[in-house]
Amino acid sequence: MNYSHEVEHMCTVAKGPRHGPAPIPEEGKWVKAYEIKDISGLSHGVGWCAPQQGACKLTLNIKEGIVQEALVETIGCSGMTHSAAMAAEILPGKTMLECLNTDLVCDAINVAMREIFLQFAYGRTQSAFSEDGLPIGAGLEDLGKGYRSQIATMYSTLQKGVRYMEMAEGYVTRMALDADDQVIGYEYVKLGQMLQDIRRGVEPGEAYKKNVGSYGRFDEAVKIIDPREE
Repeated sequence: MNYSHEVEHMCTVAKGPRHGPAPIPEEGKWVKAYEIKDISGLSHGVGWCAPQQGACKLTLNIKEGIVQEALVETIGCSGMTHSAAMAAEILPGKTMLECLNTDLVCDAINVAMREIFLQFAYGRTQSAFSEDGLPIGAGLEDLGKGYRSQIATMYSTLQKGVRYMEMAEGYVTRMALDADDQVIGYEYVKLGQMLQDIRRGVEPGEAYKKNVGSYGRFDEAVKIIDPREE
């Protein structure tokens, strides 16, 4: 290691107590993290690309510095979905530092990786105070039944008002309006569960009816509209 001429001629001043890093909460324990293998937990990171046309939510379950489980959810960009497929294959088995320095192709996924790194490094994980953390497979709980990302898609204009396209419950098929043309409810179909039923042999028409539901005062509607056609 090279030192400048000025530093070479300085006298030595002894360092005080070596107390190490501040402890961070990890899976029900307080840990002083010195190395990557000292990091464990489950957390999320959200990222966006440079033109901000798409976003990614990344979920990682890390045990002793190694990624054991990865969930990559993207929205807004078709190319990002292919990058997500690659990232989901690449990330498990890598250390957190390797992940941070891996080109995940899509800017949004790379930014999500940077943000999730901060969650782990500062002890802000979802499982920080959960004894022994969360089991491998916990990431799937974010998806709910049918294993589909929870998505909200809404569109509106000043002249024509709002249109509900998709809610956490599912794909919105009809909107309910009152006498003043204000939204009082909506009907939806749970796509993930419907497709799961069809795969298990349920006739498509029956599977569709089985997975239709409504929210709010849908039955009191004065007018019902199709948000995509009307």
